[in-house]
Amino acid sequence: MPKKIKHLLVIRTSAMGDVAIAAPILLAFRKAYPTIKITLLTNTFFSPIFEQISNLTVKSFETKEKHKGVFGIRKLAQELKLMNVDAVADLHGVLRTHLLKKFFLFNNIPFIQINKGRAEKKALTSWENKTFKPLKTSHQRYSDVFEKLGFKLNLEVSSSLLKKEKITTKTQDLIGFDTKKWIGIAPFAQHKGKIYSLEKLTAIIEELDQSDNYKIVLFGGGKNEIELLSGIESKFNNVLSIAGKLSFKEELKLISNLDVMVSMDSGNGHLAAMYGIPVITIWGVTHPYAGFTPYNQPFSNSLIPDLQIYPQIPTSIYGNKYPKGYDQAINSISSQTILKKINEITQ
Repeated sequence: MPKKIKHLLVIRTSAMGDVAIAAPILLAFRKAYPTIKITLLTNTFFSPIFEQISNLTVKSFETKEKHKGVFGIRKLAQELKLMNVDAVADLHGVLRTHLLKKFFLFNNIPFIQINKGRAEKKALTSWENKTFKPLKTSHQRYSDVFEKLGFKLNLEVSSSLLKKEKITTKTQDLIGFDTKKWIGIAPFAQHKGKIYSLEKLTAIIEELDQSDNYKIVLFGGGKNEIELLSGIESKFNNVLSIAGKLSFKEELKLISNLDVMVSMDSGNGHLAAMYGIPVITIWGVTHPYAGFTPYNQPFSNSLIPDLQIYPQIPTSIYGNKYPKGYDQAINSISSQTILKKINEITQ
């Protein structure tokens, strides 16, 4: 352990899935180095993710207000300087943190940034002459940052999973008191090429509902998603949409009690994986080889499109770029494949 580092600043401000990826890494760090203070620079909204990690303080990165622009970054650097930070682990590596780095290096404070592997990701997502091979996971890339600062981490599951939390009375009243297994389904993602057909998903939900063995909990946010999920909820007896009904902290507690989470390539899968919940991910124009699979999940839980029909997958890292017709690639995954995997995990 580096002798001079007593207070470590860790940076990851967005997006939700990428912030959630940091949780197992920071938990492993805490177990290996219990006395080192951690300040996590992130969006305050994400604070509940890290409440189980001791000796960790969240510092709000207010990118739209006082920390906006170059002068805002300078103000942030001054605020952080007063906190007596000894080193910085930048898990984000964006323009804002590049600017912040200059202020820290000026004061001779070590500042290690993530290697995102841009060249190899470009080769993986190329539409021509693709180099199709698995890349380093985001979890390992985060861990590498700490190792460059001199901190070796053990990412064994026993050292890096958050504990199941007790759900609130409000949540229990919503869910009910039966003994059915709980299936979380998060059907949305930021880009169309990563969203499974709502019609096909509803058919899956119908079959699960008719078995009467499951409580199906739907996750989402925003007015449009709330309305869509509410419409699905109204059709079935064992389906509950919690979109817009719980705080983020309450949602996390609920997620930690699921029997399985079914998610697109999106943040909810990573939130469930933090707690060791089995996660079934449904992939579209992105692919697990890019390194964004939820933590400690077997590759067999990643359901991918037919690559003979859609050989250019992955077409991008974030799912925002794809050839004509590839927005439907995700729907080449049959509903029976998804149902089979759910039953395999829950039986």
